Parts: sequence; C-alpha cells; structure tokens
Amino acid sequence: MRKKASETMSQLPDPADPADATSDLEYVGFWARVGATLLDTVLLLVVTVPLLAAFYGREYFEQTDRLVAGPADFLISWVLPAVAVLLFWFWRQATPGKMGIGARVVDAETGGPMTTGQAVGRYLAYFVSAIPLCLGFVWVAFDRRKQGWHDKLAGTVVVRPKQRKSEAVRFSKGRD
Repeated sequence: MRKKASETMSQLPDPADPADATSDLEYVGFWARVGATLLDTVLLLVVTVPLLAAFYGREYFEQTDRLVAGPADFLISWVLPAVAVLLFWFWRQATPGKMGIGARVVDAETGGPMTTGQAVGRYLAYFVSAIPLCLGFVWVAFDRRKQGWHDKLAGTVVVRPKQRKSEAVRFSKGRD
C-alpha cells in the first residue's frame, strides 16, 4: 500500500512547521536559486561559446534565422547542458551553482536522492516552467515549500542546511 505524501514527509523536516523548528534544513528560496542559476549559466557559456565558435565561427552568433545551426550546435547547445546537469544531479544532487549556495535537490517525500525518472522529468519540466513567461520559476517565490512547477511535477524540493543568524556586534567598553 502506498503511503500518502504527508505520511512520508517525516523524513524531510518542514522548515515552515513550528513543530519542526529544530530541523537542520531549510527550503531554498527564489533569490538564492536565481543566483545559483546565474552561476550555472555563466559556467555553461564558458564551455559552450568557445565550442560553438570553433565549429561555426563568429557568424554563428550573428545568425537569427534558425534555432539549430547544425548537428554540432544541437549537441553543444541542447544535449551537452542536459547531460551535464543530469550528471551533476546524480553525482552531487546539485549543479555547481546550487553547490555554491550549499543546496541540493532531493525527493520531496523522503528527502533522499532523486530517482533517474525524477531527474529526467525535472529537467524536461524546466521547459514547462519556462514557456509561460517563466511563471513556473517565479512560483518558487510564493510557494510554501519553495517549489517551482518543475519541482512539483518531478516530486522534488531544493534544500540546504539552515543559515545561521549572525551574532550582534558587542563592544566590551563604552564608546567615547
């Protein structure tokens, strides 16, 4: 018999629930995920732009009439990023950007690693999140568990260790 999601969530603490206030994890919000995505994008551009320039020359970046310029373009622009993201998810449960903010993508019910199906589904669901004006990504800002549409469709959440509050500045002697 399959358990309800609410019954299996006990393995992944809910930071929004006061009863789980002692949890060591928190859901990663919109702006942290935007920062992680920007880092991932820059890293992908550092790899793909020189490869595309080597295969197609400068003219590649000036053409606007085709979505894909040829087989190398398809492999470099579409297949390479997908394979890289999936490999990072399997290896570290995070892309370099998410690693940079200490986040990882986990199964929303168990808190364990994503399954292969979840990872592939999550990657494909990025397109669902992007098509309607990126509303699926913006959804992270308003969702209680900080899930984008791609997370909801794949059954994943993005978590990281709770961020420590900074200590107040205290001076041992009064100021003159």
